[in-house]
Amino acid sequence: MTRIGQAMMLLHGGDREEARNRFGAIWDQIGPDGDPLHRCTLAHYMADAQDDPDTELAWDLRALTAAEGLDDDRLARHDSAVALRALYPSLHLNLAADYVKLARPDAARIHLDRAREAAVCLDDDGYGNGVRAAIDRLELRLED
Repeated sequence: MTRIGQAMMLLHGGDREEARNRFGAIWDQIGPDGDPLHRCTLAHYMADAQDDPDTELAWDLRALTAAEGLDDDRLARHDSAVALRALYPSLHLNLAADYVKLARPDAARIHLDRAREAAVCLDDDGYGNGVRAAIDRLELRLED
Protein backbone atom coordinates (compact mmCIF):
# COMPACT_ATOMS: atom_id res chain seq x y z
CA MET A 1 0.00 0.00 0.00
CA THR A 2 2.94 2.32 0.64
CA ARG A 3 4.20 1.87 -2.91
CA ILE A 4 0.69 2.44 -4.29
CA GLY A 5 0.56 5.66 -2.26
CA GLN A 6 3.90 6.78 -3.67
CA ALA A 7 2.69 6.19 -7.22
CA MET A 8 -0.51 8.09 -6.39
CA MET A 9 1.59 11.06 -5.36
CA LEU A 10 3.29 10.98 -8.77
CA LEU A 11 -0.11 10.84 -10.45
CA HIS A 12 -1.44 13.77 -8.45
CA GLY A 13 1.79 15.64 -9.15
CA GLY A 14 1.13 15.32 -12.89
CA ASP A 15 3.61 12.54 -13.79
CA ARG A 16 1.02 10.20 -15.30
CA GLU A 17 3.51 8.12 -17.27
CA GLU A 18 5.74 7.34 -14.29
CA ALA A 19 2.66 6.65 -12.14
CA ARG A 20 1.43 4.17 -14.78
CA ASN A 21 4.85 2.54 -14.88
CA ARG A 22 4.94 2.10 -11.12
CA PHE A 23 1.34 0.98 -10.89
CA GLY A 24 2.06 -1.56 -13.65
CA ALA A 25 5.10 -2.94 -11.84
CA ILE A 26 3.11 -3.31 -8.62
CA TRP A 27 0.24 -4.95 -10.53
CA ASP A 28 2.69 -7.48 -12.01
CA GLN A 29 3.93 -8.30 -8.50
CA ILE A 30 0.46 -8.60 -6.97
CA GLY A 31 -0.80 -10.78 -9.80
CA PRO A 32 -4.36 -11.78 -10.65
CA ASP A 33 -4.70 -13.86 -7.49
CA GLY A 34 -3.15 -11.32 -5.14
CA ASP A 35 -4.84 -9.64 -2.24
CA PRO A 36 -8.19 -8.29 -3.50
CA LEU A 37 -7.94 -5.14 -1.38
CA HIS A 38 -4.57 -4.28 -2.90
CA ARG A 39 -5.81 -5.13 -6.42
CA CYS A 40 -8.92 -2.98 -5.93
CA THR A 41 -6.94 -0.01 -4.67
CA LEU A 42 -4.28 -0.31 -7.35
CA ALA A 43 -6.73 -0.75 -10.24
CA HIS A 44 -8.86 2.16 -8.97
CA TYR A 45 -5.87 4.51 -9.17
CA MET A 46 -4.38 2.93 -12.31
CA ALA A 47 -7.64 3.80 -14.09
CA ASP A 48 -7.15 7.45 -13.17
CA ALA A 49 -3.70 7.37 -14.77
CA GLN A 50 -4.99 6.29 -18.19
CA ASP A 51 -5.31 8.49 -21.25
CA ASP A 52 -7.39 6.06 -23.31
CA PRO A 53 -11.06 5.75 -22.24
CA ASP A 54 -11.26 2.03 -23.10
CA THR A 55 -8.17 1.29 -21.01
CA GLU A 56 -9.54 3.41 -18.17
CA LEU A 57 -12.79 1.41 -18.28
CA ALA A 58 -10.85 -1.88 -18.17
CA TRP A 59 -8.98 -0.79 -15.03
CA ASP A 60 -12.16 0.48 -13.36
CA LEU A 61 -13.81 -2.87 -14.07
CA ARG A 62 -10.81 -4.64 -12.51
CA ALA A 63 -11.19 -2.47 -9.41
CA LEU A 64 -14.88 -3.35 -9.05
CA THR A 65 -14.22 -7.05 -9.65
CA ALA A 66 -11.50 -7.05 -6.99
CA ALA A 67 -13.77 -5.24 -4.52
CA GLU A 68 -16.48 -7.81 -5.10
CA GLY A 69 -13.92 -10.54 -4.37
CA LEU A 70 -13.25 -9.33 -0.85
CA ASP A 71 -14.65 -11.66 1.76
CA ASP A 72 -15.66 -10.87 5.32
CA ASP A 73 -12.55 -12.53 6.77
CA ARG A 74 -10.24 -10.34 4.69
CA LEU A 75 -12.11 -7.22 5.63
CA ALA A 76 -12.16 -8.11 9.31
CA ARG A 77 -8.39 -8.65 9.40
CA HIS A 78 -7.79 -5.10 8.28
CA ASP A 79 -10.92 -3.36 9.54
CA SER A 80 -11.63 -2.38 5.94
CA ALA A 81 -15.38 -3.00 5.70
CA VAL A 82 -16.27 0.65 6.30
CA ALA A 83 -13.59 1.85 3.87
CA LEU A 84 -14.77 -0.59 1.21
CA ARG A 85 -18.41 0.48 1.54
CA ALA A 86 -17.24 4.06 1.14
CA LEU A 87 -15.29 3.07 -1.98
CA TYR A 88 -18.24 1.53 -3.86
CA PRO A 89 -19.89 4.86 -4.72
CA SER A 90 -16.62 6.05 -6.22
CA LEU A 91 -16.06 2.78 -8.10
CA HIS A 92 -19.50 2.99 -9.70
CA LEU A 93 -19.17 6.72 -10.33
CA ASN A 94 -15.90 6.14 -12.18
CA LEU A 95 -17.52 3.42 -14.28
CA ALA A 96 -20.44 5.71 -15.09
CA ALA A 97 -18.01 8.45 -16.16
CA ASP A 98 -16.10 5.95 -18.31
CA TYR A 99 -19.29 4.94 -20.09
CA VAL A 100 -20.21 8.59 -20.67
CA LYS A 101 -16.81 9.12 -22.33
CA LEU A 102 -17.47 6.08 -24.50
CA ALA A 103 -20.95 7.34 -25.50
CA ARG A 104 -22.71 4.45 -23.76
CA PRO A 105 -25.41 6.28 -21.78
CA ASP A 106 -27.41 3.18 -20.80
CA ALA A 107 -24.39 1.59 -19.13
CA ALA A 108 -23.52 4.94 -17.57
CA ARG A 109 -27.01 5.22 -16.10
CA ILE A 110 -26.77 1.75 -14.51
CA HIS A 111 -23.54 2.61 -12.71
CA LEU A 112 -24.66 6.11 -11.81
CA ASP A 113 -27.76 4.63 -10.14
CA ARG A 114 -25.55 2.14 -8.29
CA ALA A 115 -23.24 4.96 -7.19
CA ARG A 116 -26.19 6.94 -5.83
CA GLU A 117 -27.55 3.89 -3.98
CA ALA A 118 -24.14 3.12 -2.49
CA ALA A 119 -23.59 6.76 -1.49
CA VAL A 120 -26.10 6.47 1.37
CA CYS A 121 -23.29 4.94 3.47
CA LEU A 122 -21.04 7.97 3.02
CA ASP A 123 -20.45 10.34 5.90
CA ASP A 124 -21.37 14.01 5.76
CA ASP A 125 -17.76 15.06 5.30
CA GLY A 126 -15.49 16.31 2.54
CA TYR A 127 -15.15 12.92 0.85
CA GLY A 128 -18.83 12.01 1.07
CA ASN A 129 -20.01 15.44 -0.04
CA GLY A 130 -17.50 15.44 -2.90
CA VAL A 131 -18.66 12.06 -4.20
CA ARG A 132 -22.33 13.05 -3.94
CA ALA A 133 -21.61 16.31 -5.79
CA ALA A 134 -19.78 14.39 -8.52
CA ILE A 135 -22.75 12.05 -8.86
CA ASP A 136 -25.05 15.06 -9.24
CA ARG A 137 -22.76 16.63 -11.87
CA LEU A 138 -22.62 13.43 -13.88
CA GLU A 139 -26.40 13.12 -13.60
CA LEU A 140 -26.73 16.55 -15.22
CA ARG A 141 -24.34 15.55 -18.02
CA LEU A 142 -26.41 12.44 -18.72
CA GLU A 143 -29.62 14.47 -18.86
CA ASP A 144 -28.15 16.75 -21.56
